[in-house]
Amino acid sequence: MNGRVAVVTGAGRGIGRGCAIALAEAGADVVAIARTRHEVEDVAEQVEALGRHARAVVCDVANARRLDRVMRSLDRVDVLVNAAGTNLPAPFLDVDEAALDALLAVNVKGTFLATQAAARRMVDAGNGGAIVNLSSQMGHVGAPRRSVYCATKHAVEGLTKSLAVELAPHGIRVNAVAPTFVETPLTAPFLADDAFRAEVVERIPLGRIGTVADVAGAVVFLASPAASLITGASLRVDGGWTAQ
Repeated sequence: MNGRVAVVTGAGRGIGRGCAIALAEAGADVVAIARTRHEVEDVAEQVEALGRHARAVVCDVANARRLDRVMRSLDRVDVLVNAAGTNLPAPFLDVDEAALDALLAVNVKGTFLATQAAARRMVDAGNGGAIVNLSSQMGHVGAPRRSVYCATKHAVEGLTKSLAVELAPHGIRVNAVAPTFVETPLTAPFLADDAFRAEVVERIPLGRIGTVADVAGAVVFLASPAASLITGASLRVDGGWTAQ
C-alpha cells in the first residue's frame, strides 16, 4: 500500500479505527474521518507514529457537501473504507421512526454519499481505486431484533454489487467485508450479557467472537493490489455463521 492514500470513515473507534491503523501499517497514508474530534485526532497520531502521513477530519458521513469538500481537498484518493455504522436492536413492532431514520442515515446514506464523493475524485484523477464497504453477516441473513440493521446491510451489499459493475470501466473496484459479531465499543453492551454471548459463540462454527484485527486484515487485502481482480464480492469474516 506504499504511496497510496486511504480515506476511512468511522475511524474514531472500533473497526474503523482498526482499519485506519492496519492500512498505515501496510504503508498507506490515512485520512481518518469521524464525528468525535478527540477520537479521530488520536487515530491520526497513531498513524503518524507508524511513519505515515495522517489527516484527522471531523465530519458526519450524512453531510454530502462536507464530504465532497473533504475529498476534493485531497491530492489523491486511492482507497475508501466505509466503516461508519451503527445499530439499535429492537423488536420490529417496537421500532420507532427515529431509530429507523438514524440507521438509514449512517449505514445507507452515509455509505452512499462517502462512496459517491470518493468515486468522483477517483474518476477525475483517472488512476482507478478501491472501495471497501463494511457490511455484516446480517447483510446475508436475517435475525430477530435487527430488522432495520439487516435492511441497511442488505442495502450495502446491493450497492456494492451495483457500483462494482458501474465503476469498473474507471478501474475502481468495489467490495464488501461482512463480519460476524466483533468485540467493539458498539457491541460491548450486547456481548456483556453472558447468555447472549454464549448464544452467539454457539452459532459460530469456529467458536469465537471476531476481533477488529480479523476484519482489518480482510479490508487491507481487498484494498490492496493483491485483490486487483476482485470486485463486487462480499468477503464474509463470520467464522462460518452464514455457511449453515
